Amino acid sequence: MNTKQIGGLLRINQWYKNSIIFLAIFFSGNLASVQALQQTILAFFALSFLSSAGYIINDLKDHKEDQLHPERKLRPLASGMIKPASALLFVLFLLLAGSYLALSINLLFVITAASFFILGQLYTFILKKVIFADIIAISLLFVLRAVAGAVAISVIISPWLILVPFFLALFLAAGKRYSDLHLLREKAGMTKKVLQEYTPEITNTLMIISTTLLIISYALYSFLSEHPLLIATLPLALYSIFRFYNLITSGSSIARNPEKSIKDVPLLIGIIIWVLTAAAVVYLL
Repeated sequence: MNTKQIGGLLRINQWYKNSIIFLAIFFSGNLASVQALQQTILAFFALSFLSSAGYIINDLKDHKEDQLHPERKLRPLASGMIKPASALLFVLFLLLAGSYLALSINLLFVITAASFFILGQLYTFILKKVIFADIIAISLLFVLRAVAGAVAISVIISPWLILVPFFLALFLAAGKRYSDLHLLREKAGMTKKVLQEYTPEITNTLMIISTTLLIISYALYSFLSEHPLLIATLPLALYSIFRFYNLITSGSSIARNPEKSIKDVPLLIGIIIWVLTAAAVVYLL
């Protein structure tokens, strides 16, 4: 068992999802607070460990289906590179490590982290088989990540901290379903049962709806927040969203693996300029 196999088992490349935990400290203006930053980093690793434990449990459950998928068949469990017994030991270690870090933060974070893990298991064993419930569950997991960042540093949970991550995740989840259908076609249902019920038309409509709600939510947040000049970042947010939508509909693998977004230079530049502009508004103006 080498480092690459362990990284694949833990799906460290999926930890980018937990970066949403930094939204609270960024937009609350506390990024310069050493204590708040320390708490947020601890929270990030706590959720990342719990996420990895959940990913391993999911891969243990679905390894036979993953063997039929052109990309997922390369995962350590599906390919047989790591044995189930070894994977279970990693699950135990990750749960203990994640729980220890969560307890070092505060009680509200512990409750949020526990809810995050429980919902993840409900998704793995039940909700991922139910059309629409699957992508809603994924979106709620993103919301819990954002909420975890707020409770970790004890700041008010804004309604926008719930709405924007929810609709962003809904857009990404619908896009992934669309991309899977495009890649696998008639074999889609063999790798994931719920794909038997989704169609390209349904997933495209879901992307349009979620994109619209995401843009409206972010625009309202920008205009109504204590930093109304954030509205100037709306064109940058629109560009990034539209660019990702284009990648989805053109069949790019980035739709199935958003962590590969750094390989798309136009999208990467758009996101970097958006973050820098938002930082300037929140911290300098």
